[in-house]
Amino acid sequence: MNTFPTNESKETLFALVSPEEELPQPSSPPKKTAWKICGSNYPLSIAFIVVNEFCERFSYYGMKAVLTLYFLYFLHWSEDTSTSVYHAFSSLCYFTPLLGAVMADSWLGKFRTILYLSLVYVLGHVIKSLGAVPIIGGHLMHTVLSMVGLFLIALGTGGIKPCVAAFGGDQFEEEHVKERSRFFSVFYLAINAGSLISMFVTPMLRGDVQCFGGDCYALAFGVPGMLMVLALVVFALGSKMYKKPPPEGNIVAKVSKCIWFAISNRLKNRPSEIPKREHWLDWAEEKYPKQLILEVKALTRVLFLYIPLPMFWALLDQQGSRWTLQATRMNGNMVLNPLLVLIFIPMFDLGIYPLVKMCGINLTSIRKMATGMILVSLAFAIAATVEIKINELSPHQPGGKEVYLRILNLADDEVKVSLMDYHNNSLFLDPIKPFQKTTDHSKMLLTTESQHFHFQLQYHNMSVTSEHILEEKNRYSLVIRADQSGVSSILVKDMVTSTANGMAAVRFINTLDKDVNLTLSRDVSLSVREDYGISGYKTLERGKYHHVQCRTEDKDFSLDLGLLDFGAAYVVAITNSSDQGLQAWKTEDISPNQMSIAWQLPQYILVTAGEVMFSVTGLEFSYAQAPLSMKSVLQAAWLLTVAVGNIIVLIVAQTSALVQWAEFILFSCLLLIVCLVFSIMGYYYIPVKPEDAYNLEDKCLHIKENARNLVTKKTKL
Repeated sequence: MNTFPTNESKETLFALVSPEEELPQPSSPPKKTAWKICGSNYPLSIAFIVVNEFCERFSYYGMKAVLTLYFLYFLHWSEDTSTSVYHAFSSLCYFTPLLGAVMADSWLGKFRTILYLSLVYVLGHVIKSLGAVPIIGGHLMHTVLSMVGLFLIALGTGGIKPCVAAFGGDQFEEEHVKERSRFFSVFYLAINAGSLISMFVTPMLRGDVQCFGGDCYALAFGVPGMLMVLALVVFALGSKMYKKPPPEGNIVAKVSKCIWFAISNRLKNRPSEIPKREHWLDWAEEKYPKQLILEVKALTRVLFLYIPLPMFWALLDQQGSRWTLQATRMNGNMVLNPLLVLIFIPMFDLGIYPLVKMCGINLTSIRKMATGMILVSLAFAIAATVEIKINELSPHQPGGKEVYLRILNLADDEVKVSLMDYHNNSLFLDPIKPFQKTTDHSKMLLTTESQHFHFQLQYHNMSVTSEHILEEKNRYSLVIRADQSGVSSILVKDMVTSTANGMAAVRFINTLDKDVNLTLSRDVSLSVREDYGISGYKTLERGKYHHVQCRTEDKDFSLDLGLLDFGAAYVVAITNSSDQGLQAWKTEDISPNQMSIAWQLPQYILVTAGEVMFSVTGLEFSYAQAPLSMKSVLQAAWLLTVAVGNIIVLIVAQTSALVQWAEFILFSCLLLIVCLVFSIMGYYYIPVKPEDAYNLEDKCLHIKENARNLVTKKTKL
């Protein structure tokens, strides 16, 4: 029977205070007088940290705002490649925090980790900006510089992310819990202020400024790089004011070894005769100090509580993907979330939370986070309702054995169209007038997936028959043109749905006898062949296009396309009339988006309120509940839940066969279930209080003072 020998039990009785293994020194640095803000309990040092965070977030989000466009129009990658690299970079930025946290807590300390990785961050911006200068190398050089720059940026931004928030919390005395909690609100405010401003500024730098003969991507990346330099300078200026807790050694290795020893020791001593211990980590007492075991207990309790949290981020981060795609199918454009965060944080801190407290409700951190989950779940239920309404107003798509057909008469007189071999010969009853605008397509039923049809065109006193093939699930336009023999027809496929990005789509029919070159915007130009050449669709930003520059081999002219609206698709015929000259005749293939984007406002209000209650509270909770030696590590674990949430979205998007509104409902229900589980877990969670840490340190100091006497007693035994 595997039991402890008698001499072993005597030996382990005082193992904690043996002369060979001395107790660790308390990790708290010596206290020094800190400068305060206007006589308050807020250290002046946090001002440098908040400004640093604002500049860093401006730098990060400003660079990301033009990153996809850079991939598409500078590196000339496909949309799939650009999207994949963009999301790979974003995911890497949420995995590198673990590396930064280990460096801070185990080796360099938070201050030096932030300082050194900020230098790496700046270097990444410099290399990324050089990769956007056309005169430096070729396409391969630009690609290599871009990838190296992005890797260094991901290492820098991810590495400092858990350290900055924890370092800001370190500046407060433990008795100033209220002030520290408000600091995390201001910290989150700085994050969203930096991201909001940068998302407006950097796209303007790219599009409105010309350099090297095109869009100035070098400047659009360079300005965020300069903001990161400013962030580094501001952070370094506060050096003498900071409290700088020293690193605790390789804390990750200590924790891992402690957990492994506790598990292995328990497995070795399973007989029923051995007394049970209160906690499974207590089986590490034979080898590790009590203080380390208590800290590991606190860490594992919080990490266990984090298990359900990725589902919240899985919903929240869909604002930048699913909700953005929903907005592209609506009429309008707006940036809501960062703006609402700037409004809601002071509203909650100064208004709602005090009001709830006055009503006698104890809104703990766990309850705030659970309430945030419920609000986000409701937001997705509303998003599902909006999605259903959008589907009702969207153009109908032809199904199996169905096609939609319309007639565009570009001849100089009306034409009567008949289908000779179709059961519904009265499909087009009235003659089609020249340049008659219509957005309505007539629905036709096929007998097979692809079917031949004979169209009879009656023009003046002649009749012309032409044959065309129609395939199911498509929309077509039959273009009638005048020629020397009378009239003829051209069958072209139309767009089936609105553009995926909410932009306007336009194509051209050139009725002239010369090729026409058109410049629609700085990035979009095309050429249309002579004699009824038909171009492909080009997508453009929504706007008024009154002076589109055109050129033939012997003449320059401009066309007035008017307003190209959200989600609409147009066909424009370039014509030449004797009395009006060269002009554009425009008609709609697909009508503009019908539903106003204002319908998204309720879901954004709810999701932002949920984000403020969950994310800001979670930041403060992660700091407050972390042991002194593991502040950065627990912040990194908090950020890791964001990365796992994005992976959940990716898995559901790739495997789910549900329509979008049903997927929204699925996510809403899943978060409600997770909220229930989290609430039950939170009910049994015992939060760590600041005085507990003090009591622990005092006990350890007291034990150490009496260590000599204990050793003497052990010798007597």
